[in-house]
Amino acid sequence: TASASRLQFHTQLAHGSPTGRVGGFSSARELYAKIAEAFGIDPAEIMFCTLNTHKVDMDKLLGAQIGLEDFIFAHVKGQRKEVEVLKTDDVLGLTITDNGTGCAFIKRIKEGSLMDQTKIICVGDHIETINGKNVSDCRHYEVAKMLKDLEKGRMFKLKLIEPMKAFEKLEPRSKGGSLSEAKISRGRETLRLRTKGPATVEEMPTEVEEKAIKKVDELLETYMGIRDIELAATMVEAGRDKKNPDEFAVALDETLGDFAFPDEFVFDVWGAIGDAKQGRL
Repeated sequence: TASASRLQFHTQLAHGSPTGRVGGFSSARELYAKIAEAFGIDPAEIMFCTLNTHKVDMDKLLGAQIGLEDFIFAHVKGQRKEVEVLKTDDVLGLTITDNGTGCAFIKRIKEGSLMDQTKIICVGDHIETINGKNVSDCRHYEVAKMLKDLEKGRMFKLKLIEPMKAFEKLEPRSKGGSLSEAKISRGRETLRLRTKGPATVEEMPTEVEEKAIKKVDELLETYMGIRDIELAATMVEAGRDKKNPDEFAVALDETLGDFAFPDEFVFDVWGAIGDAKQGRL
């Protein structure tokens, strides 16, 4: 922990800025505050961070682990936009994640889905309001549930904020990606951020843990409409020394009770962790 507090990371604003240095943080919230201080902006303006690219690349999204050589790019709020959509399908095709400080944004748009046909909506957009209700400080699972609960056959209105772009760095719309497409470097130490407690310097997750985290992240999307690598890693860690699903459920309640995970989801996560340990993934 002592060495973690002394670590320094290079950072830039993704749309263009001088290079700053940040250190002495243990959580995403503290990191965003440090970046905001370095550039003289409000921490609430930071939507999310990517590692080693200025692009809105969901495969490079900052999660629970930061490699000690990683360069942090902060994406800040840009243009606001509104869209009205007729909900013609039960499934919208959006996967939501958040930055750990109360900013929910779109991580994935399923190809061919209702939202894929609404071209104004893009990966990386922060969802500010749903039918006039401000959801800026809601967690991703709350936003995903609100979207899922919208009545089929009715119009709904979204207010969105897209990441600020530099004119010379405009990127084509992206569908987003999954962990399976990410290139994960191995054999190096990382800074592990934690929602509770200090950050620690650790080895990269083992191949078994990576497979378990990937599977749990997929289960989060299936059951809750969210993607969250940090949350998936925390769940895998909670199951590391548990002997049965009941012990695992108690551990999840103690650390992640706010999520109110359904029982069948907890059982499937426990099964995924066991499959990874047994080499079945």
